[in-house]
Amino acid sequence: MQQDIQTQMEGPIETVIQKLEGWVDAFINLIPNMAVTLLLLIIFLVLARLGSKLSIKLFTKASNNEALGHLFSTVVYAAILGLGFFIMLGVLGLNKALTSLIAGIGVLGLVLGFAFQDIAADYISGIILAFKKPFKVGDIIEIKGTMGVVREIDLRVTIIETFQGQEVYIPNKDILQGSIYNYSILKKRRIDIAIGVSYAEDLDKVEDVVLSTIKNLEGVIDKDSMVFDYSEFESSSINFNIRFWIEYPGQPSYYTMKNKAIKAIISAFNEEDITIPFPIRTLDFGIKGGKKLSQMKLDINGVSKEKSAD
Repeated sequence: MQQDIQTQMEGPIETVIQKLEGWVDAFINLIPNMAVTLLLLIIFLVLARLGSKLSIKLFTKASNNEALGHLFSTVVYAAILGLGFFIMLGVLGLNKALTSLIAGIGVLGLVLGFAFQDIAADYISGIILAFKKPFKVGDIIEIKGTMGVVREIDLRVTIIETFQGQEVYIPNKDILQGSIYNYSILKKRRIDIAIGVSYAEDLDKVEDVVLSTIKNLEGVIDKDSMVFDYSEFESSSINFNIRFWIEYPGQPSYYTMKNKAIKAIISAFNEEDITIPFPIRTLDFGIKGGKKLSQMKLDINGVSKEKSAD
């Protein structure tokens, strides 16, 4: 009985021993490949560091965005290490594992792409903005109705401090897809002021007074580019626009200069006895058969009586 048990145990034990011997032989055969793999690991670590430093130097020549520079260097570092990792797997003969890993990375990338597509779009837009440089920190810009000073440009958002004292975080994707108004590039801005004068005024005189007043204001630039135009007939006034340029940003600022211009125009109109009328209504009952107002008399009860003709 005991001999039968020993006979039955010999088979599995021999199988295990053969497996162990096979693994040991395989490990011994892999020692040269493992040595090569270790050497490749050291080489690719050195290459990754050198590539990262070189990429930062090259990137700083194209953009001064530090966050984007670090991201770019990290991507280069990871790409070099990833390439080395795939080569090392090939040296170790793990081709099947390499194929499965590539397939898994592809599926994972697809899933993450759908899950974080908006965030990825913001980061990609941030990279594009860093290279195109439509604005920089300190510029006064307007994006989708938000106007203010650029305080920070991140890879995902741009931070704007409005003139009302709020910080607005705008995703870079929205910036790239919308219109960007940069008031700091040309260093000037136009002020438009709309005013109305009485129908009784001499329009040539009004134009001369307004143009002379604005030209004499300190802070007005490109004086030959000023535009004066009468725009419309209103119920109680003839309206016109005066458009002129100032340095911007700078002193005097936009609102300060607009305030000075309005006060100067009012002062000039008062000196020249030019009237800016209030809204008025003229009632004429004598049109097409009606009674003139001078021919009508109202009694205390509000009932109209016709005046007797002399």
